[in-house]
Amino acid sequence: MLETRFSTGRALPLGTVVKTISDPSGVEIRPVGAEARFSLRVRLSGEVGTEVAGFDLSAPLNTVVANGDQWIARLGPDEWLVGCPESDSDLVQARIEEGLGGRAYALVDVSHRNVGIDISGEHAAIALNAGCPLDLGEIAFPPGSATRTLLGKAEIVLLRVGTEPKYRVECWRSFADYVHTFLAEAAFGLGGPGARPAR
Repeated sequence: MLETRFSTGRALPLGTVVKTISDPSGVEIRPVGAEARFSLRVRLSGEVGTEVAGFDLSAPLNTVVANGDQWIARLGPDEWLVGCPESDSDLVQARIEEGLGGRAYALVDVSHRNVGIDISGEHAAIALNAGCPLDLGEIAFPPGSATRTLLGKAEIVLLRVGTEPKYRVECWRSFADYVHTFLAEAAFGLGGPGARPAR
């Protein structure tokens, strides 16, 4: 059995200290710590009730389902983005592979590529709409929604998990600082000097 003497930690592009930005208008922006993420591609051929690693892959398009601190978003007919705590990475990967045994599929670890930023609060949707063209109202983008879109000039995946106004912005690592700063400036414009990020 291979023994490791040194463990490596993922370097977070927004810094090792999680910076929470809050403002009087009720918007909170919080970079997510290190998480594992997988891009899953598999054809279902119209099957219903296909469960893998505790998730139903036949959920409607553009939806996200959370199972504790694990989540899966269906972004296309044969495409899912899976997220989980970094410590569960090997376990989740093994469960997915076991659940898809006998099928042709692609499962790629994209943990190094993606960065998550949570934005929550009463006016979170307004802050997002400063750079996102989607209708984020309760009817158009209810809890459980997920989609690819843009925030300013960056491509993102936008998730809405839970019933309160809370969103997860998933972006590529190289856009993380831009996206975080964009959201902070949008929140600052909504209501107060308390939203200005510390430099």
